[in-house]
Amino acid sequence: MSRIADRLRGLGLALPPPPQPPPGVSLPFQFVHIVGRRALISGHGPQQPDGAFASPFGKVGRELTLEQGYIAARLTAVSILASLERAVGDLDRIAAWGRVFGMVNSAPGFHRQPSVINGFSDLILELFGPEVGAHARSAVGMAELPFNIPVEIEGEVELLP
Repeated sequence: MSRIADRLRGLGLALPPPPQPPPGVSLPFQFVHIVGRRALISGHGPQQPDGAFASPFGKVGRELTLEQGYIAARLTAVSILASLERAVGDLDRIAAWGRVFGMVNSAPGFHRQPSVINGFSDLILELFGPEVGAHARSAVGMAELPFNIPVEIEGEVELLP
């Protein structure tokens, strides 16, 4: 078993199956697109263990607290890791996290998006360490996100040959 898989297991985290969109919704793109040694990661949201989007749904600062948003961002990291593992076979192939773009479904006046997206960053740094896990990041508020999810995150990693 890989080093990252061991760390996930040690934290009690299991990688979910591919995201399951709501009935009647088509998602005609790759969740991870490999270009040379780069893996481009499409936007992901928080998932339940069965692959469905995880609740609670809604806007951070209205239906969700900052803490619930942080947990949603952490679950989104787990979702992204599952897609990466399916695409590259072993998470130990990740040589570096490049950039992360975090979007928060924000209520008017909510301005703590960086604190929400820390749920993602904190887990990535815990799993991969400060060298491989370091990443550039944006955290922005959005008026709406697909399916009323509270967080959507996309990014890019560099792969070992």
